Amino acid sequence: MICIRLFQWGIFVALSFVGCKSEPQNQDQKSIEKGIERIDVTEHYVSDSYHKRHDGFDWVAVSVKHHGDESLWVSVRSRADQKKPTCTYDTKAFRIDKNTYESTYDGKRIRFEFFPTSLTISTENPDDSNMLYFFCNGGATLAGHYGKIDGELDTQQIDLTTFSKVLNLQGIGFNVSSIEKDNKNTLTIFTFGLENRDYNETFTIEGQVVIDAEVEDLNSDGSPELFVYTQSVGSGSYGNIFAFSVNAKKSMSQVYFPPTSENPKINSGYRGHDAFTIVENTLSQRFPIYKEGDTNASPTGGTRQVSYTLVEGEAMRQLKVLDITEY
Repeated sequence: MICIRLFQWGIFVALSFVGCKSEPQNQDQKSIEKGIERIDVTEHYVSDSYHKRHDGFDWVAVSVKHHGDESLWVSVRSRADQKKPTCTYDTKAFRIDKNTYESTYDGKRIRFEFFPTSLTISTENPDDSNMLYFFCNGGATLAGHYGKIDGELDTQQIDLTTFSKVLNLQGIGFNVSSIEKDNKNTLTIFTFGLENRDYNETFTIEGQVVIDAEVEDLNSDGSPELFVYTQSVGSGSYGNIFAFSVNAKKSMSQVYFPPTSENPKINSGYRGHDAFTIVENTLSQRFPIYKEGDTNASPTGGTRQVSYTLVEGEAMRQLKVLDITEY
């Protein structure tokens, strides 16, 4: 098996995790560590077998970074130089107390509990623990205890997948992944559950990284839409969307998203730093407004929020500006 809304803004969080389940931390150590003040969790954490990697042992790692004041981005990666990666999982996790964060998958909560030198992954409800096998293969699970390390992960062994997410809606599944290889980023999307033929395409996304993906039935026709959010590499961090629409659950086709920089309705004062999310049945975009003379780090024109609706176009469906709000 494969081991694994709200505007949140901030820095990217990556978790890398080891493929084998580690021994749980003893209760005395947990009690001591849990009594501390809020700690800096933005580190790499690994399973015990990481330290035996040069002897051929499989391993999983968890890399964590901030994604706003109250959230993290968690990315689980594992060894990939010998065989198919053991575990792969990317998620946003939201803070529930000073050192505990949770993400949600299929209505169930996955818990990330941080200590000064370690991280424990579990489910909020112990009866849901079997779901943590979904994100791994070979009988491995995300559940377990991981130790913090100094420095970077072993770049010669780690899985080069930069983003991975599996989504489901209305009986249709979407597997979204991005990998960096030979200094090039690619985006691969394949579906499962379409009646006529499943979609399987790879796109070259030069100068961009995938930061998230969501599904929603934006036009309420009984079939879902997929939205993959990317961001340019560099100080501007210009956002873009790869959007797709399922046609009567039979096939899937791409949706046109008008580039913000080319859209005169909304591009005044636009210099990137935008982000996207689904709000009910609209796609929402938010970005700072720059005035003449503003530096890249200090916009002074406030914030613009743009809502898009999905409409039929001559050649393909497209996202059309529905509403613009500034504050």
